Amino acid sequence: MRAFREAVEAGDMDAVEALLAEDVAFTSPVVFKPYAGRDVTAAILRGVAEVFEDFRYVREIGDPAGPDHALVFTARVGDRMLTGCDFLHVGEDGLIDDFTVMVRPLSGAQALAEAMGARFEQIAKEAEARSA
Repeated sequence: MRAFREAVEAGDMDAVEALLAEDVAFTSPVVFKPYAGRDVTAAILRGVAEVFEDFRYVREIGDPAGPDHALVFTARVGDRMLTGCDFLHVGEDGLIDDFTVMVRPLSGAQALAEAMGARFEQIAKEAEARSA
């Protein structure tokens, strides 16, 4: 999904949020249960944007006109390099309704979990404020 990639690469988190369906399901690489809804997903993505350093997409996989897309990325969390993939499904309305992230290696996933865990109270407050 070109619009999503361009918004992320530009650091335009408002544009990223505008591409999310109200009922988007977000599956984190470090939490078992998916998060439901645009408000919490947008808050998580804003947090990730603060945590990831040297983030860049390196490859797009999938039919640009199709509903399923995979965006491979590299990033750093502290001193840990990681490789990951954003799996996006776009609904008939053109909005992302399913968003799954996977990362490797384990040490990178652990660094991400620790960094995001430290911000989760802030993320939860932001999501709550958005939904109010």
